[in-house]
Formats: sequence, C-alpha cells, structure tokens
Amino acid sequence: MAGELEGKVALITGAVRRSGRAIAHTLAREGAAIVINTRRSREEAEAVRAELQNAGAQALVCIADITDEEAVGRMFEAIEARFGGVDILVNNAADRERVKFTEMTMDQWRHIVSIILDGAFLCSRAAIPHMLKRSWGRIVNIGGASHRLPGYVGRAHAATAKAGLEGLTRALAMEYAQQGITVNCVSPGRIGGERSKTSGEVPPVEIPVGYEGAPEDIAESVCFICRPAARFITGQNIHVNGGQVLI
Repeated sequence: MAGELEGKVALITGAVRRSGRAIAHTLAREGAAIVINTRRSREEAEAVRAELQNAGAQALVCIADITDEEAVGRMFEAIEARFGGVDILVNNAADRERVKFTEMTMDQWRHIVSIILDGAFLCSRAAIPHMLKRSWGRIVNIGGASHRLPGYVGRAHAATAKAGLEGLTRALAMEYAQQGITVNCVSPGRIGGERSKTSGEVPPVEIPVGYEGAPEDIAESVCFICRPAARFITGQNIHVNGGQVLI
C-alpha cells in the first residue's frame, strides 16, 4: 500500500474499536505497518489484523496492559523483532466509566488515570529511543473535551487524566523538538456510533456544524499530523469537535 507513511511503523493503543480502529485503517492506507494493541479481546484484535492484511497492509497484534511496565517492555521487544522499531505512536487507549465524584473509589480513580496517563507515559518512554535512532518520530495523544465542556459529570478521573495528557504533550514536544520528533494532541468532541456500556448517558449538546463526528474524522486528523509534511506542527492540541470548543 503506497502512501506518505510507506516504511513507517505505527503503534496504536486501544486499536480495536471506534477511533482506534479507524486510525489503524487510515494510517495503513498511507502505507504504515500497524501494531494493534489492546488489553482485552484477542478475537477483536485479530479481526482488525485480518482487515488490514486483506487491504494489503502489514499488521501485528500485541495484547498488552499498557499500565504494566513489564508488559509494555515485552510489547516493544515484539515490535522490534518484527518491524525493527516504532516510528509513530498513537496513545488512544482509554476507559469511560462514569461515576459520581463522592462515590468514586481509589481503585476507580487509579484505573482510569492509569490507562490514559500512565499508559501514555510508559509507551512514549519506550517509543522515543526508537524515534531518536531515526531522527524522526510522531507521537499523537488522543485527548478529549469533557474537561472543557459543561454537562460531562461523573468523569472527574477521565477529565483529570486528559488534561494531564495535554501537559505531557507540550512537555515532550519541547524536549524533543530538535530531534525530529513531533508530539501533538488530537481532542475529539462528540463522536457518534456505538459507545461502551460503561460510558453512561451523554449530555445533549449543540454542535455548531449540526452533526456528530465520526471515528474517521479523528483518524484523518491523526493521519495528517503523522505525515512528513506536518513536521512544523508540534506541541499543539487539535480540537476535532465541530466547533464545540473554540480556542
């Protein structure tokens, strides 16, 4: 599959559903070899791998808990053995359990924060040495809008973690700006389609463009900033929300 990312290797965490799956397909369309990470269903991951391979892409499934330092290490060893390293990292994994703040347990807090923030830390730390060897890399963190919009109650843990992800984006962008590595955040607004059972009811909102986004809208934005032509974009939070958040 020829494209602007031909010869690149992209790891996408949480790659089997919704935006993660769409990102995998979109980067593969541009020629990237895809590493499909999930901590849950191998069956779902293998289904995505089959889709990608049927379309002509190279793909590898890595079942790993990205909050576990040793598991992340083993995942990157497997990637290096198969593809030689990682050029693109998309930190997409998240969970969306909704719970009132005063009823939130420490385990619930840590679960969400660990997946979103600790996972991004561990995967980025493991990926950057690969990128430094090539003097080229792309890290894209998938943020959110729940900490910027009214009505998203019961998500204090996720909102805090997503805000932290923006800070990590800026810090890494500045630290590696002169090594050919760009680090950006793509923050979705309301994305339509099937939602997880734990996400709860979503508040009614007015979207200026008049419709909900699709996973492909997120995927195309991610793909754009992964391209070599996007080399001058780093440290940015790109809001993909139909005008819900104006910055």
